[in-house]
Parts: sequence; structure tokens; C-alpha cells
Amino acid sequence: MIVNGQIHGGIAQGIGQAMFEEAIYDENGNMLTGSLLDYPLPTAADLPSFDLSRTVTPTPVNPMGVKGVGEAGTIGSAHTIVNAVVDALSPLGVKHVDMPVRPKRVWQAMQEARV
Repeated sequence: MIVNGQIHGGIAQGIGQAMFEEAIYDENGNMLTGSLLDYPLPTAADLPSFDLSRTVTPTPVNPMGVKGVGEAGTIGSAHTIVNAVVDALSPLGVKHVDMPVRPKRVWQAMQEARV
């Protein structure tokens, strides 16, 4: 249960990175997104239930043969979200959208593809 929770949390972190997290600065170099109040974070209520699978590969570099698992969900989830957006927009000719894939950025990619 703990491992599943860490994987779910990692997936949520990757989704947050893909969709919301961005360091924005004003013209004077002041950070405008300096706290968690400046952009939303996905919560369990915002996300679907995930079907998980995993492999167990012990490590030889410590006596217990264990490794961390928390990063497992983070690694692929951000890119999966961005690739899904690009795939959805590919009929319009969109080949790339920068993270975070906020609505305005997706709309701009659609408008540029139409030109």
C-alpha cells in the first residue's frame, strides 16, 4: 500500500509539472510564481484511479537490496500528458507544445498551426 501511494503521488507530481508548474518573472526579474498559491496542484480528487504494475529489481549496492520508488511515477507522467496533448492536436499539424500545457498555450499552438 505504501509503494502504491508513492507511485500515485509521483504520477500526480508529474501531472502537476506538465500542466501547472511554471516559474514566471516580471520585466524586472521578480519572480511572480514564488509560492504554491500561484498555481494549482493536482489533488486526489482531481485525478482518476490508476492501474499500477511494477517490476522488482533488487540492487547489489546496499545490504537490503532496496531502492526508492517515489520517483517511478514522476518520470513518465509529465511527458505522457504533454504527448497526449500533442497527439490530440496532431491533426492540426501541431508537433510540439511546451510545458506547462495550460489552456492558453494549447490555444496558441492551435492558432499557429492554422496559419
